[in-house]
This record gives sequence, structure tokens and C-alpha cells, in this order.
Amino acid sequence: MPKLGMEPIRRDALIKAAIVEIGQAGSLDVTVSRIAKRAGMSSALAHHYFGSKEAMFLAAMRHVLSVYGAEIRGALVACDTPRDRLRALVRVSFTGTNFRRDVVAAWLNFYVLAQRQDDAARLLRVYQARLRSNLRHALRSLVGARARELADGAAAMIDGTYLHEALGVAEPDGARACARVQGWLDAAMEGTPA
Repeated sequence: MPKLGMEPIRRDALIKAAIVEIGQAGSLDVTVSRIAKRAGMSSALAHHYFGSKEAMFLAAMRHVLSVYGAEIRGALVACDTPRDRLRALVRVSFTGTNFRRDVVAAWLNFYVLAQRQDDAARLLRVYQARLRSNLRHALRSLVGARARELADGAAAMIDGTYLHEALGVAEPDGARACARVQGWLDAAMEGTPA
């Protein structure tokens, strides 16, 4: 008989194992058995909790987005000005929690899965809408009517940086990535070419 309360612990272990395995493989070409083994359980148990590898991966991306959202909310609480909010949004996108090799690989695979799977596409649209909304809110009092354009550009820079890093072999450098995106934003707000 299973212990009460084990399901959330096991699901969490499978989610974290999926991120690591996909990160090491660089693709979704990992088996549920391999993920389950990393989590210390059987593939039958993994299938019981998630039903499929895609469902497990979507749960992993929901976890990644949940951690990201919590970090964003925490960072924004400490902000006094719109410029502080803007810098916090960019900085959190590239923290060690969010900008690690395995999470970056998971993002790349998430973009690919969103092209062919409706649930993944919906989740990606929610993330993109929230990111742009937060950026627009921070930019509105700084650049007025240009807020939408600059928010779209900053969101594209953030996503593009993840895609660029996914193709690299070195550990992602969050400070460098943050400086690049913030530098582009600063130049765009000044109206000068980046």
C-alpha cells in the first residue's frame, strides 16, 4: 500500500529528473524509463503519474514557469521605480535558477513541442503574454507609446538569448546575457541603434 502524500514528492522528483535528462540529451529523445531511473522509481510509476513523456515534459515546463514567476514576483516587490522593474524583469530571466544548461535545453525543446502540440502552444502563449505585459507595464512611463514595440523587442531578445545559448556548449553566462539585453533596451529607450 502506498504511503499517503507520496504522489506530490514522486511527481516533483520526476519533473526535476525530466529537466535534467532532457538537458543532458539536448532533446526530447529520452525515454520515460531513463527519466524514472534518475528519479529513483520505475517507468510504470512514471507512466501512472503522467501518462506520457510529453505530459511529463509539460509538467516540467509548468514547474520551470512557476519558479520563474515566483522569482519575478519576489524581485518586483523590491522595486521602487519603473526602471527598477524593467531591470528586475531582465535580470530574473537570466538568474542561475532559470538560465542553467538543462533549463535552457528544456526551453529549446518546449519551443519545438509548441509547434505541434496544442497544450504546449497554449502554455507558451501564456508565458509570452505575461512577459510582454510585465515589460510593457514597466516601459509605459519610461517611453510612452513606444512601450509595446520595446516590450516586444525585449521579449524577443530574451527568448533569442535562450535559443542562442541552447546551441552553445559552455555553461550559459547569465550576467553577460542580462547585460546584452539591458544594453539593447537602454539604447532603444534612448532612441539610438544598439
